[in-house]
Amino acid sequence: MKKLMVLLILSGLALASCKSLPMDPASDRASFEKSMNGAAGQMPAFYDDELFTVNMKEQSDKASESLARNPSLNEIYTTEDLDEEQEFIPVLDAIQGDGFNPLWEQILIVFNPGFAPHQFTNEDDIDAAAEGSNPEITLVDTHEVYRCSVVGNK
Repeated sequence: MKKLMVLLILSGLALASCKSLPMDPASDRASFEKSMNGAAGQMPAFYDDELFTVNMKEQSDKASESLARNPSLNEIYTTEDLDEEQEFIPVLDAIQGDGFNPLWEQILIVFNPGFAPHQFTNEDDIDAAAEGSNPEITLVDTHEVYRCSVVGNK
């Protein structure tokens, strides 16, 4: 009976840790801004035009330096450093089952002069906007690595 009670409590804690945040881009991000650990590090992110909830935690500078050389890192595209409030929802280049690696390198999207900032919802549109003789955006590799898990979809 005691083992069953402990198992039920642990199961409840595990489920509570995967709770999704509201997916409204204008929603309150106060919990995200306070701490990047646990549920407080949850935030919305797009993958292939679909909104998901991800849990993010920045790795140390030393770990990021070492991990940044890993060719299998996924990329997370943002317009602001992930430590800051996001004007736009970040975009992922993979999720579980699609070349997923739990380590992500942050790539900043910088809108070039003459182009209005806007929300991207997939990696293909980001790549297209960064190409050509007059690209809409410039992509800046921050060399910051985050541990990211996709914990739910909208």
